[in-house]
Amino acid sequence: VQLQASGGGLVQAGGSLRLSCEATGSIRRVNDMGWYRQAPGKERDVVATITSGGGTNYADSVKGRFTISRDNIKNTVYLQMSSLKPEDTAVYYCNADLQIRPVMPSRQYWGQGTQVTVSS
Repeated sequence: VQLQASGGGLVQAGGSLRLSCEATGSIRRVNDMGWYRQAPGKERDVVATITSGGGTNYADSVKGRFTISRDNIKNTVYLQMSSLKPEDTAVYYCNADLQIRPVMPSRQYWGQGTQVTVSS
């Protein structure tokens, strides 16, 4: 079981990027999914989360600019980022709460991280 993130890159301020993260392997149930980011010298912080039913939460710093969504058939979570700012520069990590086997509790899985760089 793994999370495979993609879509990072270099973009100018004001531009847009779309991140994707697919959960693959033998998965029984996908619960909450989300995106986190870590800038150099800083802690990893939550960017946005989405429940299996589609309920969303966003960090104040990205509200109105970022949109999280998911495809429950593909076990994939997306992050559409618009009006990007230099302070959005960070490594972005996807996260998912996955149940692998019946009667076993779910646990958190992390993707490998994808770099987003916003130039001024």
